[in-house]
Amino acid sequence: MLTLRTHESIDGIDAAAWDALCADDNPFVSHAFLGGLERTGCIREAFGWRAQHLTLHDGDAPVGAMPLYVKANSHGEYVFDWAWADAWERAGGDYYPKFLCAVPYSPITGPRLLVGGRPDAGERRATLAAALRELTDHTGLSSAHVDFLREEDTAAFDDAWLARSDWQFQWRNPGDWRDFQDYLGALTHKRRKAIRHERQQVADAGFECEFRHGGSLNGSEWRTLHHLYTHTFDEKGNTPTLTLDFFRYLGNAFPVHSHVAFARRAGEIVAGALFLSSHTTLYGRYWGSFESAPGLHFELCYYQGIAHCLRHGLQRFEPGAQGMHKLARGFLPTRTHSRHYIADARFRAVIRTSLRREAALLDARGRELQAHSPFARRTG
Repeated sequence: MLTLRTHESIDGIDAAAWDALCADDNPFVSHAFLGGLERTGCIREAFGWRAQHLTLHDGDAPVGAMPLYVKANSHGEYVFDWAWADAWERAGGDYYPKFLCAVPYSPITGPRLLVGGRPDAGERRATLAAALRELTDHTGLSSAHVDFLREEDTAAFDDAWLARSDWQFQWRNPGDWRDFQDYLGALTHKRRKAIRHERQQVADAGFECEFRHGGSLNGSEWRTLHHLYTHTFDEKGNTPTLTLDFFRYLGNAFPVHSHVAFARRAGEIVAGALFLSSHTTLYGRYWGSFESAPGLHFELCYYQGIAHCLRHGLQRFEPGAQGMHKLARGFLPTRTHSRHYIADARFRAVIRTSLRREAALLDARGRELQAHSPFARRTG
């Protein structure tokens, strides 16, 4: 008999059992990553996050799980539902709290309904999706949201769930690029020339750049990287939620799957970018700089990452959300997927109509973006 359990901390779930349910080695859904966020003070009710992870059991054995949170706001999600919240609250309802199945602060596509590689994996994912919908109704919360799903997992959601998608810019090696020169050679002459110019600007300004595994950084370097992260968030008027302890934790928990690109001048770190990786994909996360310099952001956040992918045979590079400037550097529009359950049937119908209009605009936008590919010929 299948039973459901909720957990207010992922540490209440056996790490090996959780990781065995993950469909791949995407680091963001690993027990180590999610547990690190909780243990180092990044998941707090003060930030609007409360863990409520869901597990599915056959007897005592866990056969399914999802990273689940009760949210008191929509910060740190990257699938924007502020307009829905505003409309519902103007109508006299309480949109918050809500359920969110996602990775905090991370617009990273990956498995969300964790069931391992079982022959009946599709059925188990559907069971988890139905369980989340029933839990939402039972607790009286306004809604449940599952963000940045893999496309193959979308079939788990029935018609009660609203489908939504967006575009994210991602880099892919079509399979025949061996090094950075091969990547440049696939671009149009104009874009190839522009990238070489940007990289030369960085070198001419006296910056020395390096790309290192997180496990090789010392305590002072992690402090500097965290300072760069908080400095950037402060400049933009945002609240930095990741702690220095979490940055250090990444280096210990993921010594060869966390990475940092540093730019130094006269030996001093002046800019840095943080990445994680699986065996196939590099994920860009945060960047910061103590000074503004032409080309420096592109060098650390994109070109250093592309070069790393080519050196180590990684197939994809997901540099994060938004950023039209990524398109000109070979990051092509890639569709992302989310599913949303709105408990109130009337409000759900209104949003469904709105999403149909949004989807038509999104399709047109995708065609427009694809027409501006920087490659001389179509890739991947």
